[in-house]
Amino acid sequence: MAEILVLVDHVDGAVRKPTLELLTLARRLGEPSAVFLGPGVDAATAVLGGYGARKVYVVDTSEIDEHLVTPAVDALTQIAERTGPAAILLPSGPDGKETAARVALRLDSGLITDAVDVTAGPDGPVTEQAVFAATYQVKAHVTRGVPVITVKPNAVAPEPAPAAPVVEKQDIVFGPASAAVRILSRTPRERGDRPELTEADIVVSGGRGVNGAENFALIERVADALGAAVGASRAAVDAGWYPHSHQVGQTGTQVSPQLYLAAGISGAIQHRAGMQTSKTIVAVNKDADAPIFELADHGVVGDLFAVLPQLVDEIERRRS
Repeated sequence: MAEILVLVDHVDGAVRKPTLELLTLARRLGEPSAVFLGPGVDAATAVLGGYGARKVYVVDTSEIDEHLVTPAVDALTQIAERTGPAAILLPSGPDGKETAARVALRLDSGLITDAVDVTAGPDGPVTEQAVFAATYQVKAHVTRGVPVITVKPNAVAPEPAPAAPVVEKQDIVFGPASAAVRILSRTPRERGDRPELTEADIVVSGGRGVNGAENFALIERVADALGAAVGASRAAVDAGWYPHSHQVGQTGTQVSPQLYLAAGISGAIQHRAGMQTSKTIVAVNKDADAPIFELADHGVVGDLFAVLPQLVDEIERRRS
């Protein structure tokens, strides 16, 4: 079977969920091989093998840990040149997309970013994307070179497929550009008990209709009842009601959860561009003509301050 390279997204060996999704997608296309950069491969190997990785290519050098994305580009490019994969899959984050673009340029290959699905086709992988602010769904495939594809989180549910991967250490020749920018310090980001916004299966977002920072406690209460991440519209963020890191939209974070609950959000195109690929969309808004209802799978016309407490009570009742 054709080899599919998957760039591993991890933190000190703790493999993140998007990588498990990429391995699941890679099995549709061929035989997955994980590319692991940095320290911690011993802790990650069993997890990667559990989702179908047949090989784990390891690059653990100071360049990977001390510099920005260019060492990763060097490593992934050289591994691809040695192995001749049928495709390269990366997570669709800032680092993933920058790495993918540079790798595609070096390999003289086509690039597809922000795919929400990947399937096998007669001429190679076929991707599905949301384009023009998520107004259209399109299918595409790369026509030159090795397809380099970044995939949004939650494109597919991770499916285990136990394998016993072979670990191969790779020697990489790093170019001068790899050392051009050095990381001087790292500060761990404070995290609560809620899932990451981009990785969450469920997202509960509040907008202008929340009417104040103090009222976001209700949005958080719903999110906690569902085990969800909290999002916010640009209007709510600009008003200072919730941190910018939680903004969902074209100029914020783009999410694609299994369930997206929009409370007090009108549904302007800027917001829709960031959540329209969600599998199921539920909207609560007292304006029956709000644009959000045009794309909602389920809608409630009503005051969110009356609707959401009832939702929490019902969730808690069913769980008791």
